[in-house]
Amino acid sequence: MKYEEWKELLVPYEHAVEELKVKFKNIRKEYLAKGDYSPIEFVTGRTKKIASIIAKVNKLGVTDIEEEIEDIAGIRIMCQFVEDIYTVVELIKARDDMEVVGVKDYITNYKESGYRSYHLILKYPIQTINGTKKVIAEVQIRTLAMNFWATIEHSLKYKYDHFVPDTLAERLRRASDAAFLLDQEMSEIREDIMKAQAMYQMRDRAYKELVDRIDELFDLGDTKNAIRFQQKVSMLSSSAKLSEIMEIKKEIGDAIEEHKKVVLTNGNSDEDDDDEYEE
Repeated sequence: MKYEEWKELLVPYEHAVEELKVKFKNIRKEYLAKGDYSPIEFVTGRTKKIASIIAKVNKLGVTDIEEEIEDIAGIRIMCQFVEDIYTVVELIKARDDMEVVGVKDYITNYKESGYRSYHLILKYPIQTINGTKKVIAEVQIRTLAMNFWATIEHSLKYKYDHFVPDTLAERLRRASDAAFLLDQEMSEIREDIMKAQAMYQMRDRAYKELVDRIDELFDLGDTKNAIRFQQKVSMLSSSAKLSEIMEIKKEIGDAIEEHKKVVLTNGNSDEDDDDEYEE
């Protein structure tokens, strides 16, 4: 296959990666917009390199690249906790814009090397100039600890051309167990961590609303109050409590409403004066 043909083959996979990244990132945004904890920490993706595809074709004796190689389009979703992985799996399975056609649970059934991750194989429709094309994509869902281990293992496999020395392989397996033990320990305090993160997100969102309301005062022409509250907010420490921020937010809200009443009253007075002139 010529280079130009390879490039043409990969175009829909590149589109799939970009679209899937956006969709999975939007799941996170929706949770955070509601002030909820998000099971998705971050999302990455890539299209497999031509050289890697050719190597896999030769190794496995593949005859149909698009049907037999499942990871040409690859998405990786990182989660904080093991429990989040299964939440994300159910979210993906419930969607009607992609079809789950394969599942590989390497968490319950981890590999001998120590590799742990959850893989979903998707069929995802891409709109091309020739119509709809369903491409196969692999979604790997794992914790940050699992990803750290997998990244190190991948580098060592590359260094040793996939033949990692036995002593090093054994140390890798022990490291995998240690990483999973960390995940288990984090799961024990998951509720406390989630509450702390939710409080931080609420505080961050409330602070942003303070700034927006001060801008609204400037837009309304109440410059004096806008500057006063701007100075008050600038004096807040980085460790200010949510209750302090909410109190100032209420004060600004009251000032906005009061200014609107004054403007409305003055406006009505002007209308009355106009009526008198008309008479």
